[in-house]
Amino acid sequence: MTDIQNRLVLVTGANGFVGRPLCEEMLRQGWRVRAAIRSSIQMPHGVEIAVIDDIDGDTDWTSALRGVDVVIHLAARVHVMKDAATDPLAAFLKVNLHGTENLAQQAVRAEIKRLVCVSSIKVNGEETRDQQSYTEEDMPAPQHPYGISKWQAEQALRRIAQESGLQVVIIRPPLVYGPGVKGNFNSLMAAIEKGRALPLAGAYNVRSQVYLGNLISALIACATHPAAAGQTYLVRDGENVSTALLVKKISVALGRNNRSFYFPEKLLRIAAATLGRADQINRLFGSLRVSDAKLRGELGWVPPYTLEQGLSATAVWYHQNAKQFILTAKNLPTDT
Repeated sequence: MTDIQNRLVLVTGANGFVGRPLCEEMLRQGWRVRAAIRSSIQMPHGVEIAVIDDIDGDTDWTSALRGVDVVIHLAARVHVMKDAATDPLAAFLKVNLHGTENLAQQAVRAEIKRLVCVSSIKVNGEETRDQQSYTEEDMPAPQHPYGISKWQAEQALRRIAQESGLQVVIIRPPLVYGPGVKGNFNSLMAAIEKGRALPLAGAYNVRSQVYLGNLISALIACATHPAAAGQTYLVRDGENVSTALLVKKISVALGRNNRSFYFPEKLLRIAAATLGRADQINRLFGSLRVSDAKLRGELGWVPPYTLEQGLSATAVWYHQNAKQFILTAKNLPTDT
């Protein structure tokens, strides 16, 4: 599948954080690109639009899949800190399991060759210990509804692939950052930009992350490389960092002084538990290390961007859009 001339890719969730730049890069590389989106919004010039309804087990993908060679499935109900759904697992399964299963079944009927599905490292679990790194061979251990829904979707895709011959490729990224990033990473950047002193100088954990440009490169490799068929891959930047070092590197990228300070982790965890923010402290002080050895070994993939390059591009975007942001750094424990 290395010859991409005149190949048509369908990207679901194409107007999202990953989808839009993925469409742009695939256009640049010579693909024909069709974007599956919920409304006819502005997309990069040259992208075909396929408007679809809400994604679930009944979505009609017929017109979107017509003539497609490869599907890259990004659309999902994503993990949120405070889920308002009455039954969060059912809400996640509706989109992430039943919606994905339905798409794959219709892709088989449309005689599509390959489907690349973006899953999540949360299928592996929430945290690594000591020198452990998550790998593709680990027994999945999702702990929350989002990760459970992604694991069930992976299993459904494997069953469909075995029954039909559809080439399924699954990729599980850790935290993704880059221009357009939201959530906790954006909050951390906002806190640093505002000069907040954060009690993170003692966060000597080890965490993997992946820059948006590196993830896009890996997705295209998964869509094109013959050896990727039927495989699951973990992906990361070429460098793991502690939260303390990440704060330092973000400060440099933003052109701000690093005002983080040391505060005992044990006391922070006690305070966070009292305030109902234990999960936030776990993410700041816990480790989550990922091995990308399989992706590199089987596909010859290497991340095209360094951590510093990724943070620099993210910082440029942040400065260009800073006025649009409401500071949410109050969710992070500070000295103020």
